Amino acid sequence: MSALTAKFWVDAYIRRLRVADIPAFVVHHGDNGAGAVLVKLNTLDGKAKLFQRVYNPLTGMRHWDVLSEGDEADLGRAIARQRNFDPDLWVVEVEDRRGRHMLDEPGHGE
Repeated sequence: MSALTAKFWVDAYIRRLRVADIPAFVVHHGDNGAGAVLVKLNTLDGKAKLFQRVYNPLTGMRHWDVLSEGDEADLGRAIARQRNFDPDLWVVEVEDRRGRHMLDEPGHGE
């Protein structure tokens, strides 16, 4: 089974969020094929969470884990540092006051 490209995954994720009426957009467009993806959940109250996809070698599965959380401005600086290390990085921002991100739903860990 081949892996999904980063662009394909990001496009599908944003469409799925829009169907649920959750605003989301690409903040930084990384490498179409193999770029890593960070998802920033902005709850529009000055706070945010930053998610990264991690691989569990024991199960062979991927899942989303909270990389950082706190003040939105601090997370913005953390993302900028990550981009300095990885120019192929994708960053998707989700805006939802209720904290919905859909990363915990089936199909988003692959």
